Amino acid sequence: MTPPTPSTVQRTIWLLAGEASGDVLGARLMGELARRDPNLRFVGVGGARMEAAGLRSEFPMRDLAVMGLVEVLPRLRFLSRRLEQAVAHIHAIRPDLIITIDSPGFALRLLRRVAALSVPRVHYVAPQVWAWREHRVRRFPGLWERMLCLLPFEPAFFARHGVEGRFVGHPVVQSGADTGDGAAFRARHGIAQDAPVLVLMPGSRRSEAPRLLPVFGEVLRQLRSRCPGIVPVVPVAPVIADTIRRGVADWPVRPIIVTDLQDKHDAFAAAGAALTKSGTSTLELALAGVPMAVTYRVNPVTAAIARRLIRVPYVAMVNLLAGHRLVPELLQERCRADLLADTIVRLLTDGHSARMQRAGFRDIIATLHGPQGDPTAAAADEILDLLHVSQGAGK
Repeated sequence: MTPPTPSTVQRTIWLLAGEASGDVLGARLMGELARRDPNLRFVGVGGARMEAAGLRSEFPMRDLAVMGLVEVLPRLRFLSRRLEQAVAHIHAIRPDLIITIDSPGFALRLLRRVAALSVPRVHYVAPQVWAWREHRVRRFPGLWERMLCLLPFEPAFFARHGVEGRFVGHPVVQSGADTGDGAAFRARHGIAQDAPVLVLMPGSRRSEAPRLLPVFGEVLRQLRSRCPGIVPVVPVAPVIADTIRRGVADWPVRPIIVTDLQDKHDAFAAAGAALTKSGTSTLELALAGVPMAVTYRVNPVTAAIARRLIRVPYVAMVNLLAGHRLVPELLQERCRADLLADTIVRLLTDGHSARMQRAGFRDIIATLHGPQGDPTAAAADEILDLLHVSQGAGK
């Protein structure tokens, strides 16, 4: 694809991100787009990272960060008002392009509501209907002009349903998660060189972290005698840092709470193991080579419904990409402190288990590089090409 030349006229891109991972993707994408075309203006809804990259957010991104079939019900009216607000803003400013990033529950409704404007639309991060609710693919035609996929198997899946998806690669490969300095992290936080460091990742949504924090606290209670001197580290998005601080106040071992991105990557380099919720965090840890166990707990009703709908054998993305259970999954009823503590002890002490995971991680990460090797550049190419085509056609 030949990149179009930068425009001499200011053009407006309206972006939406609904959670911390989308905020990271959005900020990185904005930086690449602005580098290619300095005349672009960014508006919409995003978090602190997108705002730092130049976005003027219409309302706080944290208003949209909710997950779970039951958990979302009490917030439906509020989310509906936010949807109306976003749609009204798009109608008022008539942007040159709309980009929605992940968050399909909100994003796809938004895309449908603004279809009549004939503004070109891009959805970045394909909805994971290959995992559950596959029938929803029937509703996708007409929602966007381009869908950008992060995972290599997604274009073929969507093609079987008559929907085009373009694989651009997964931005985790350029996240810097593998560039940390473990010795610097230990020195900065006064951690002894032989002290085991355990990374705990409870999630970036207010609806998920409170369910895992008490379990993680009990895991630490059990690990104190089995792994003397263990140092827990909790990397969190700034938007929920206060929630996490309150949630760890009664933990038996005071954790190091990390909100800075480089400090997080340094923590990965220092860690002997990690306990994480499912999601993008598993790919970050895999890139950093941190042996891990994956856990999750949601409302029991949500879990019962999900079990009937899920069509994939694993929840952890690393396991899906590996095609086998590379890392332990302890979900819902198995999200128990005793099982988790046993698993962490094994990861910290069994060198063979750690080596097997790291070898598998290297194979997985190799599949996530896009056709150009730079996922964000590939995404920017697709977006600027569409913007160029729509402008040439006289939007």
